[in-house]
Amino acid sequence: MGRYILYRLLSAVPVVLGITVIVFFIMSLIPGDPATAILGAYASPENVARLNADLGLDKPMVQRYFIWLGNMLTGDFGRSFSLNRPVLDEILERFSATLILAGVSLLICAVLGIVAGVVSAARQYGLADKAITLAVLVGISIPSFFLGMLLILIFAVQLRWLPVSGMYEVYGGRTLVDLLRHIILPATALAAVATGVVARLSRGAMLEVLRQDYIRTARAKGVSETGVIWRHALRAAMVSIIPVLGIQAGFVLSGAVYIEVVFQWPGVGRMLVDAILKRDLLLVQGGVTFVAACYVLFNIIVDVAQSLIDPRIKA
Repeated sequence: MGRYILYRLLSAVPVVLGITVIVFFIMSLIPGDPATAILGAYASPENVARLNADLGLDKPMVQRYFIWLGNMLTGDFGRSFSLNRPVLDEILERFSATLILAGVSLLICAVLGIVAGVVSAARQYGLADKAITLAVLVGISIPSFFLGMLLILIFAVQLRWLPVSGMYEVYGGRTLVDLLRHIILPATALAAVATGVVARLSRGAMLEVLRQDYIRTARAKGVSETGVIWRHALRAAMVSIIPVLGIQAGFVLSGAVYIEVVFQWPGVGRMLVDAILKRDLLLVQGGVTFVAACYVLFNIIVDVAQSLIDPRIKA
């Protein structure tokens, strides 16, 4: 197991390096001048040139990339000019909010998706199967940001059951109950598409397992249908379901960007949108690289979990 984990970690290194190359060069090619954005449109050319030199923007692009990468490997992500604080400190402070939102969304999609898929497979072509299939199609078809706005309109504006935006009340005590009230709508909107995907693939995996010979043998031995489905079939189907959960973990993490904007959630996604509008290159590059590295790490964790369930994967 240790060798397998080491192999997965080493194989992730070129992936992360490739991400840093793509992020850096795409941000460097965006029209506009960061120095002008900092000093204002009426700054003199001399002051703009001096600030570009101070920021290292007068160097060749390749040289700037290796300087940025070397600093980042030592833990120095640079300093955000728009916030006037270290980039890494801002990312870590914001990431906890994003992680809470993504974690709750992933929990919702995992529980509801797997349960819906299992029930749909167990009642194939029945009323429950058709109802779940319809709900899944609707959930997958509605964009998360649009669903979020609908939820705000219905439950926050019309019914006034839940708060419109934010993570806590402005003048509240930042309690767990307050957090739960604020996270219901954004987590539901973010989890909708992922839940549909997990439900569809869980149904397919369960149907494939239920056709196996050992399932018929278990039924012939008198094992209850509940035991066959939840103890035998689901355990075998999890080998196919777990990788899907890993992919959806990355989806909810990246999808948190626009959900955080819709609900004014104080996470990394909202930070990145503000940084892009202000052309804060170091903050954008550091934030995207950090989130992408977390996505790769989540997939490694999922692969290890899958190998624990099915040891043949390590072969």
